[in-house]
Amino acid sequence: MKDPIVEEIRKYRMEHTQRFGGDLHRICEDLREEEKKYPDRLVHLEPRKLSSRKPLCVAEEPAEYKTKTGE
Repeated sequence: MKDPIVEEIRKYRMEHTQRFGGDLHRICEDLREEEKKYPDRLVHLEPRKLSSRKPLCVAEEPAEYKTKTGE
């Protein structure tokens, strides 16, 4: 079953891509210009702070992969 909303978004993206001949630089420039038209609709998130939790423990390397020292 196809989602009509997803299909509409894909159609718009394809039309937008074709309008700029697939040139990613020009596509991004156009999107930035669109953002300038609607600054109140953009979300600006603050960077997340690192957690004070201890890092997860990483399992030891299996014995068969360990290198022998002194040989």
